[in-house]
Amino acid sequence: MKNPVLFSILGLLVVSSTYAHDEETPELMLKRLGGGNAAAGRIKSETHLCQECHNADGNSTSVGVPKLAGQQAPYLFKQLKNFQSGEREHPIMSAMASGLPERDLADIAAYYSSQDKMRGSGKKSNPEGKEIFANGDWKRNLLACKTCHGIDGRSGASAAYPLIGGQHQIYLREQLLNWRSGQRKNSEGEVMNTIAKNLSDADIEALAEYISGL
Repeated sequence: MKNPVLFSILGLLVVSSTYAHDEETPELMLKRLGGGNAAAGRIKSETHLCQECHNADGNSTSVGVPKLAGQQAPYLFKQLKNFQSGEREHPIMSAMASGLPERDLADIAAYYSSQDKMRGSGKKSNPEGKEIFANGDWKRNLLACKTCHGIDGRSGASAAYPLIGGQHQIYLREQLLNWRSGQRKNSEGEVMNTIAKNLSDADIEALAEYISGL
């Protein structure tokens, strides 16, 4: 039996990734800027203290600080722009991004995107998390995570969808909780809020453990 809610979510994903909003998308912003300069971004990421928390290679050692290694450049650029605008809030990142010109944001995004993609432990140890990630649950209106993030969590359907495979477990848990509560709302069409509201605490724990092990 077809699930109208999941079909509407899939439709929203298609529309969001194809048309986004009337505003300029991160991909178009980067194109307008001529793309980012990874070599310049390496210097700027040090000057602007990005490396203090995220490390030079983007593999942060603090479990509450996201890994940026190999992350999609348009996604990173969008997050930095959202921290500037207040669309996404964080006491440290909002202050760090404030006042930085678009060129610096583009270069920093390009630098971290150029690093080897983040990796987890390889354990993939949570079967419940694996089931939701790979297959979702149509009865509960849960779309499979791999639909947007790829079977390994590192091959997204488009540059709008972040790499999540191998990300820190604690950070993943925190973001899923924030999506569910509505504290974070900056995905295209608020798709992640729509999906996360159907996740239980146990689902979130299972997904965070599984994805961090990819």
